[in-house]
Amino acid sequence: MSRTTNDRRVRAEQGDRDTYMDLRRTSPLRSPVARRMFLRGLAGTTIGLPILGLMLNDHGDAFAGGDAIPTRFGLWFMGNGVHMGQFTPTVGPDWQPAADGSLVPLVPLKEYVSVVTGMSVLTPRHPHHSGMSAVCSGGPHLKVADVRDTIVSTMKYPSVDQVAAAHFMTEAMTPYRSLEIAVTRFRGTDEGTSFQYLSHNGSVAGESNVNPSEESPHAFWDRLFNQGTAEPLVRKARASVLDSVGDQIRSLENKVGAKDKQRLDQHFTSISELESRLSAPIADCQQPADPGEFPDVDSNEAVVEKNMVMSDLMALALACGLTRSFSVQYSTCGSGAVFWMVGATDGHHYLNHTEPSPYTTGAAVAKFNVEQLAYFLGKLRDTAEGAGNLLEHSSILVATEHAEGWTHSQDDMPMLVCGKGGGRLRGNVHYRGNGDNTTRALLTALRGAGLPLAEFGYEAGYTNAPITELEV
Repeated sequence: MSRTTNDRRVRAEQGDRDTYMDLRRTSPLRSPVARRMFLRGLAGTTIGLPILGLMLNDHGDAFAGGDAIPTRFGLWFMGNGVHMGQFTPTVGPDWQPAADGSLVPLVPLKEYVSVVTGMSVLTPRHPHHSGMSAVCSGGPHLKVADVRDTIVSTMKYPSVDQVAAAHFMTEAMTPYRSLEIAVTRFRGTDEGTSFQYLSHNGSVAGESNVNPSEESPHAFWDRLFNQGTAEPLVRKARASVLDSVGDQIRSLENKVGAKDKQRLDQHFTSISELESRLSAPIADCQQPADPGEFPDVDSNEAVVEKNMVMSDLMALALACGLTRSFSVQYSTCGSGAVFWMVGATDGHHYLNHTEPSPYTTGAAVAKFNVEQLAYFLGKLRDTAEGAGNLLEHSSILVATEHAEGWTHSQDDMPMLVCGKGGGRLRGNVHYRGNGDNTTRALLTALRGAGLPLAEFGYEAGYTNAPITELEV
């Protein structure tokens, strides 16, 4: 090796990006890395890699071959509405939250979060059912039957995560078409899939067609690492996925520069930490048979801990290119989750029917739920990707089926459009409509993910008017 070549290699290892990119193009000693690589180990173990600088152009904002860094689409749902007096921030650019309001936890993420209020469900209404379908699919609910004093329903049309997934799969195949997770558990209902599931494929001959959300952190981890129903000896071989691909990790680390090596170290450390976390019980909790489960503690659901690990796993799945479309069912439509952390003793749905004005516990629940959203968005923001981060390359619709649970109102619906959409979304804007169609927010979020749509929605939910104030 010549002294000149050696000097260039040293500068590359010190993080000189221009020199490093030039070296990657010209040196026969370093082979280029494909834009999406997977390390394959024992018994089919597969670890996806994050997008590395070695794969990108000199500016870190696209792949070396010119392809854009992929944008992800997500649907994040919390049931039973919010407290609009505390949710609604100032209108326009650089929104400011109400004092001690629900959106205070999102202030550190404001540049990635736009607020949409003043929107209405324009499809035929029924408490919970119509709001769920309108904000998740842009169309009306499908009544399946009557039950008690209400109805059984499903989504007549696909939820937006599946609309995005269908488009993404025409661009490039990913191991999973979409991924679906839940945080608080489903507590039972007889009102149909609208109350149990978030991701829908649209009805088929009047029958529901759903993508169930994974409620178990261990099962979700198991799915991501492709373990499925492996035999015990195979599971033992996969006890540490990092050990099984150790030689490939070392080979890859010898090919990359200092910055990429640091990013790989962080990436593999995060996998190791997840393995450790999922194999340990919650503090002060009797160890369950499956150490990856999160059982109740004194009848209290471990919402914070479960939200953290599920958020971490989803961020890892997105960073590793396992999917580009996802849904997070933080709590179900009409959720009966008990948010004991803020003093609630009844399920959220029942609380909305029984708490007297000024609904202080309900307001505390709404703020707590946004805190859990903030953790998820913060995890995406803190996951480096190219010259930016994962949240910059995402478009995420946040919705609920009512404005406020105690009125069951479907006017002035609270919605968020989060992420920068790979440069398509502004962030830090509050757009307030005047009874506008809620589907406008869905169309905007889908366009933010790169779907080439000029219109979206079905029947009375149809719109051809994106919220351009949120777009770049």
